[in-house]
Amino acid sequence: MPHSIIEMNCPGCGARVSTDQKVCEWCHKPIIIATFNSVYSMPMPEVNKFAGAYHKALAENPDNRELNNSAAMCYLKLKLYDKALPAFEKAMEDNFDNSETFFYAAICLLQGKKAFLHQRPTIDKILEYINAALMIEPKGIYYYFLAYIKYDYFARKFFKTSPTYQEALTIAQEQGYSPFDAEQLFEILGVDRPNGF
Repeated sequence: MPHSIIEMNCPGCGARVSTDQKVCEWCHKPIIIATFNSVYSMPMPEVNKFAGAYHKALAENPDNRELNNSAAMCYLKLKLYDKALPAFEKAMEDNFDNSETFFYAAICLLQGKKAFLHQRPTIDKILEYINAALMIEPKGIYYYFLAYIKYDYFARKFFKTSPTYQEALTIAQEQGYSPFDAEQLFEILGVDRPNGF
C-alpha cells in the first residue's frame, strides 16, 4: 500500500512542506523522522516543537504511517511512553518493512522501568514486538535488547527461556552492535545497564 504525500508545516521552521521531501529547503531540518538517531541529539525544546508539528498534521491525517512513526520517535525521546506506544502501533499497521517501529514500541512497553518489575503479559508483548523486528531485520542491537529482557525478567526470576540471555548476547555480538548503540539503548530505557552487558 503506497503512502500518501501530505502537505504540512515544517517541524523546524514552520514553512510549508510536503512529506515527500527529505529535508526542509529553508531550515534544512528533517521533515519526517525515520530513525531515533534523528531525534537522539536534538535539544528537548526542538523535540517538543517537532512533536507538536506532527500532532497537528496527524489531526488531519490520523492514519499516516510516516507521521505516526515520526511523532512516536519524538514522544519516546520525551519519555512520553503512553503517547509514543499508540503512535508506534498505528505506524505498524500494514507496515512490515520498518523494524525500528517494532523495536521502539517494545521499548515503550517498559515505560522507563526495569523488565523485572513488569507482569508477564507485558513481557510477552515486548517479545512479540522484538521478534517482529528481528524477522524484518536481524540487527545486533535487537538481540542485545532481547538479551536484556531475557536476563532482567527471566533469569532474575529463575524462569526457563529459550534462547537464554547468554545465547541472545552471543547472537547480538555475532550480528554486531556498537558501544554507542548499547549506551543509547539503556539511556532510552531509563534503567541501569546490568553487569556483564
